[in-house]
Amino acid sequence: MTHSQPSPDQLPHKIPVGISSCLLGDNVRFNGGHSHSDYCDNILSQYFDYQKFCPEVAAGFGTPRPTLRLEGDPNSPRMVFSKHSDQDVSDVFMAASNQYLEKLDHLDGYILMKKSPSCGMERIKVYQENGHPHMQRSVGLFTKALRQRYPLLPIEEDGRLNDPALRENFLLRVFTHHDFRHSMTADARMKDLIAFHSRYKYMVMAHSQPTYRQLGRMLSGNDPRPFDELKTAYFDILMTTLSKPAERKNHCNVLMHLVGYLKHAVDVSVRNDILDVVEQYRRGEVNLATPVTLLRHYLKHYGSEYVNQQSYFIPYPSPLGIRNTV
Repeated sequence: MTHSQPSPDQLPHKIPVGISSCLLGDNVRFNGGHSHSDYCDNILSQYFDYQKFCPEVAAGFGTPRPTLRLEGDPNSPRMVFSKHSDQDVSDVFMAASNQYLEKLDHLDGYILMKKSPSCGMERIKVYQENGHPHMQRSVGLFTKALRQRYPLLPIEEDGRLNDPALRENFLLRVFTHHDFRHSMTADARMKDLIAFHSRYKYMVMAHSQPTYRQLGRMLSGNDPRPFDELKTAYFDILMTTLSKPAERKNHCNVLMHLVGYLKHAVDVSVRNDILDVVEQYRRGEVNLATPVTLLRHYLKHYGSEYVNQQSYFIPYPSPLGIRNTV
């Protein structure tokens, strides 16, 4: 018997997520303004308990302030004020950030401000001595340190959350990260890890069949590693595998597997109708919500407890309507 966990639709608490302060409307930007994100503040805030932080303000740079930029080697840039590039403020900046980064073990995700030399996730300009940017782009200094300190933490930029596939993938990882932390408490044992995995089998399969087989082997009882080491390795492989959006063909494979649970319960014509809808999804004529909702309707009535506990069905809160967009 697997342990039942509350689905994201029934979580008794909000999920702790870090966020750049300006995205919640705080006037902390260099020009004294903000970059308020409607989606983060009005939609996701129903599910996320935000911990907000502005590394530039924390470093004591004031608001408003001269603009900052990255200079030097794109692989290891330094932070300077744009008009005083002889004054390297990297150490001051990182001292405040590192102090904050030590206290984030409880977070399940992080949302960052795009294009920022502090918080940007990608394509941040790094300037040469001649004043022109390098061809090679970099990562904001705070974000680089955040990734190094918490390599498995789901992080995303506010702008990239406008992309349906990236938004779906980020939310999937946040809720999975949260579920794992709460399932694998300090007194967790092998049976708890197996129970967690049994709920996530089809989620993993949708992202990678080789990983699906690899994790199954890890938990088969033949892996010689101590439990804590095995648990850490499992989580590393799980979060790394989930970090890329699942492909349509892999979703179709999972959906066809799940139809198999109805083999002896419903008429072949019903199964064929469901498979027709899966085929429509494969061709891009309907979104993922359509076959999943239809399949779940029948599995609720005729499926086993095991299949109905699959996190694949509700990986994030249904009211967000995420699967209507992918």
